Amino acid sequence: MARRLTDNITSLYIQASNSLRGKGARKKIVAYVESYDDVSFWSHILNSFATDKLYFQVMLPSSDTLAKGKKVAMMTALDKSLGENMIACVDSDYDYLLQGATSTSRTLIESPYVLHTYAYAIESYQCYAESLHDVVVKATLNDAPTIDFPAFFKVYSRIIRPLFVWNIWFYRKGSLSAFSINDFNTATRLGPVSVSTPTIALEQLNAKVLKKIEWLEKRYPDKLQEIQQLSDELYTLGVDNDHTYMFIQGHHLKEQVTLKVLIPVCSKLRREREAQIKALALHETQYQNELTSYRHSGETVESILRKADDFESAPTYALIKRDIQALIDRMTQVPDEQEIPPTDTPPLSDDTEPTLPDTESEVSETEPMIAETESALCDTEPTAKDPHTPTDHEQD
Repeated sequence: MARRLTDNITSLYIQASNSLRGKGARKKIVAYVESYDDVSFWSHILNSFATDKLYFQVMLPSSDTLAKGKKVAMMTALDKSLGENMIACVDSDYDYLLQGATSTSRTLIESPYVLHTYAYAIESYQCYAESLHDVVVKATLNDAPTIDFPAFFKVYSRIIRPLFVWNIWFYRKGSLSAFSINDFNTATRLGPVSVSTPTIALEQLNAKVLKKIEWLEKRYPDKLQEIQQLSDELYTLGVDNDHTYMFIQGHHLKEQVTLKVLIPVCSKLRREREAQIKALALHETQYQNELTSYRHSGETVESILRKADDFESAPTYALIKRDIQALIDRMTQVPDEQEIPPTDTPPLSDDTEPTLPDTESEVSETEPMIAETESALCDTEPTAKDPHTPTDHEQD
């Protein structure tokens, strides 16, 4: 016998709650996310699929904490409870690319009731290169062209991709200590970036990555064919030359790559704007007033990046939308009336928000065409937006 109300919260229980609202009411689908920070991201996506027949309510699996939970613990707790009326939305981490090598990976890629980011995490979308110019403008109130961010991140992706393939190969084999995600992060973090000569940082990164690849090839010479086969497979999963950065650890991408580029760019643009204010001021009082107003008008680039939502042209975003549509299509094929197993607790009322009990956190050539892209990276107009998935062991 269940001891608590939360022991009975399943997809069928949510269905029972929906049935109390009458046939004309919209169907509620509860979507559990890992943390408080994930609510906005998944609400943004799921709300675009709301209709006069159904809507999504994004919730945390615990009402007692806003701390980020372990994906493994959350998915284990929900497991048998998921269905047409209750789903889970999680970061992919490396689990999408592991393609069933672990139990969590199998659940993530096989369950129609688990939505995932395909890219490593939500931070990956916040750092989507096509949106970074707008982030800079909001942070500095200065639209002057600086670095071509899409071109910069394409070169970055091409440099790190061969090493990334090695990292995924070790994780699929379960050899985490041989070449861990932390080892990969160390080899792929950017050094200081100059706004006027950003290719220097890329050249330094390239030399470091090549050195690591050479070490791996000498240490594992009999695995090169497997590495090439995995490289080809990862292309089919979306890890192409231009977008590999979207699949590396989200926190690393944000802190050790994206902000390494954005902070110097924003500093330069702020200095330019402040110099312009000084040049145009008629007297000291006006200068101080305008300068104070300017400094209070902007936000930090970190806070704007956290709220970034201009990622709909990302290739992986289209995969999320495809899965949501498939989920909705699946629901429409399921009869509305299903037998609801009896429970030891009464049905939920319209205003009841179900919660779950807390769970404890449980290669190919690498030389990039740097010389050919140098002119594209420096002092060019921002490119137009293109209209157009890690593991049980590592978390952001």
